[in-house]
Amino acid sequence: MRPPEQTHTAPSLPRDTKGGLIMSTMPVDVPTPRLALKTYTAEGRTIVECSGRLSIEGAPQLKREVKDLIARGRRIVLDLSGLTYMDSSGLGAIVGLYVSAKTASCELRLINLNKQVREMLRITNLLTMFEACGQYVMKIP
Repeated sequence: MRPPEQTHTAPSLPRDTKGGLIMSTMPVDVPTPRLALKTYTAEGRTIVECSGRLSIEGAPQLKREVKDLIARGRRIVLDLSGLTYMDSSGLGAIVGLYVSAKTASCELRLINLNKQVREMLRITNLLTMFEACGQYVMKIP
């Protein structure tokens, strides 16, 4: 008598609602921190505190809200101290805001840059376009 054939089954892999494999090591139910913006006025400047992730999902929100401020104000400060992540879309949003501010004769400053943001500006040769105001503070001319 022959022994029964053994079949091997792969462990159950996580799948999305359409049956596709989930390719992330993060648990499915853990939300990623989205971009949050808090705007207030201090000492004649409009301050925009950015926190969370400045990525492809949040870049349009930043551009929309800050472009509205550029149209109404002359001195805007983006406080990036709360950013946990920034990708090329976030970088593109900041560069686009720079162009919009320059065109509108508006002063736009970046403050509290973390090491990742400074490094991204440096490796894309955009750091030279900014005037340094300190190790973690930058001014956009």
